[in-house]
Amino acid sequence: MNNNQTVLSVKKLTKVYQRADKKVEALKDVDFQLFKGEFLAIMGTSGSGKSTLLNILGAMDEPTSGEIDFSGVVDHQNIFKEPYATTYRRENIGFVFQSFHLLKDLTVEENIAMPLILKNVDFATIEEKVNELLELVQLTKWRKHRPLELSGGQQQRVAICRALITSPPLILADEPTGNLDFNTSHSILDIFKEINKSMRQSIVLVTHEPYVASFADRVLFFHDGRIKNEYQCREDSSDMERIMHEFKRILESPL
Repeated sequence: MNNNQTVLSVKKLTKVYQRADKKVEALKDVDFQLFKGEFLAIMGTSGSGKSTLLNILGAMDEPTSGEIDFSGVVDHQNIFKEPYATTYRRENIGFVFQSFHLLKDLTVEENIAMPLILKNVDFATIEEKVNELLELVQLTKWRKHRPLELSGGQQQRVAICRALITSPPLILADEPTGNLDFNTSHSILDIFKEINKSMRQSIVLVTHEPYVASFADRVLFFHDGRIKNEYQCREDSSDMERIMHEFKRILESPL
């Protein structure tokens, strides 16, 4: 799965939102580490804090207190401030969302290439990388198609390729199978598993589904803004049942 090289360290992360006359504590002293080549699932119900955590990891939101220590990033104190936040995201993070966010007027290959085009990478390098990723997700025949000519699963494969094109240290995936049927979801999760293993790609995936979480190496259970427990997956048929049982136990336990 991984060695002991830490890619990401989250320390005492707290996020408080002020809503009218009420404070909402979305995250409460969250601590964890992500290792090189690890596939980590963050599992929780709606409102548990998992999406807030992902937004902070991607510097799209700023914590009230605590910090994230990202390997290779020197100026950790300014990660959440522009223009540093944009640079941090561009150099370190690949995003995959539930909604695919593809540019409808561009072809598959143009959507995938866009992050490198914006970085002024030479055409030959871009073409080589695009070809490699299209082959990985079995979309070579669809390279000239536009997003609206593709199925939902195909669009999500394009989005995964776009996230990978810059070879980021970390992929953040927010409910990436939420809009897909079961069979298509399985194929997308197989792709995440493949890039995790073959490319040693570090991944943090947010989900509320035990089945999705069972594809990860490790699961962190979120509830009421805290990590309540974790599960080290065994990669056998019992994983989903064990994850579901632990998740149910946490939800039924008093806060």
